[in-house]
Amino acid sequence: LPVWVYIQGGGYAQNSDNNYNGTNVVRESQSNIVLVNFNYRVGALGFLAAEQVRQDGDLNVGLLDQRKLLEWVQKHIKQFGGDPRHVVLHGTSAGGGSITHHLTAYGGRNDDLFVGAASQSSFWPPLTTVSERQWQFSRFVNDTGCSDSPEPMNCLRSASLTTIATANIVHAYPGAFSQDPLPHWTWLPVIDGSFVQGSLYRQFERGQFVKVPMLITNTNDEGTAFASDAANPADFSMFLKNNYPALTKSDIDALIGAYPLRSPLPTKQAWFPSVAAAYGDATFTCPGNHLALSFSRFYSPWNIWRYRFNMQDPPQVAAGLGVPHAFDTDAIFGPGYAGNYAASFVGINADIVPVTMKYYISFVRSLDPNRYKDAGTMRPPSWVLMRILSQ
Repeated sequence: LPVWVYIQGGGYAQNSDNNYNGTNVVRESQSNIVLVNFNYRVGALGFLAAEQVRQDGDLNVGLLDQRKLLEWVQKHIKQFGGDPRHVVLHGTSAGGGSITHHLTAYGGRNDDLFVGAASQSSFWPPLTTVSERQWQFSRFVNDTGCSDSPEPMNCLRSASLTTIATANIVHAYPGAFSQDPLPHWTWLPVIDGSFVQGSLYRQFERGQFVKVPMLITNTNDEGTAFASDAANPADFSMFLKNNYPALTKSDIDALIGAYPLRSPLPTKQAWFPSVAAAYGDATFTCPGNHLALSFSRFYSPWNIWRYRFNMQDPPQVAAGLGVPHAFDTDAIFGPGYAGNYAASFVGINADIVPVTMKYYISFVRSLDPNRYKDAGTMRPPSWVLMRILSQ
């Protein structure tokens, strides 16, 4: 049977939900798939980075955990009725970002671990070098009481999980404007020269990735769940600087110019829509667009599918969030099978659940979301392939 391997998100800082339940999608597939879900190390346990870690350990171990799971699937999934030659990856948010790291792993080396991938709201935060994360290691060592140890790595290994968890917090980046608002994510993958060999943008631009059929998705309002409630351009600037410390003043001015004041949203300050749009584009939507363009260029435009989920939920809209990040997850797994869910998925939006779910089931089964789509689904229009030439 085709195998659906799901990588959950959580910003690489936490596992977003340990209650993902594949029962519904397996049932709706008429038992024509096997679904695998798992946990991986996150936060300091998964993404602590420094030269000391490189010399006396491993970098990006959260991603290496995932890779080990994919190797385990190749060896053992037959015991569960799965076909190791037909493994399709699916990830949400940081899970979607993880998908892109597996596509580009070891410079795009194909280890035959999967034959297709679905990247849902792919999360691409700043990807830094190891040296650029040294400050975080120093603070973590201090917060765990290991700063005076002559062997800080040994000290960390002997620390209790309670101590580790207490120190597993977000600090402001060096050079940030202030402590408020703190950056959303700081425990992140780094360029290690091996598994992660460089910028995701650059690797995809150069064709350094595994070429397989792709389903690439986003929601309509990716940034609303994360943006600061900015009242003015100064708040906008502070949010950008605190989350992207490498931005210069001219960079920030250009971004504010590109995202001027927008129509207001309920319960939100005047500049919130602009901040949300900028953050959503930079972190989630533009990565999806870049993936689609790169796969079309280096692989095949006929084996790439893209959707934007825009099913509005009245309470989310009333809160000024629109259709927020990863809101389609409940439509993929079914209400109640991916943790808490919006009531509209069993009410006014109930019809979208079988449509979305069966797109994913079809993609896992056949590497085409339309082959086994829901019987009531209208086939989307075909887009004419065009080559744009610049003078």
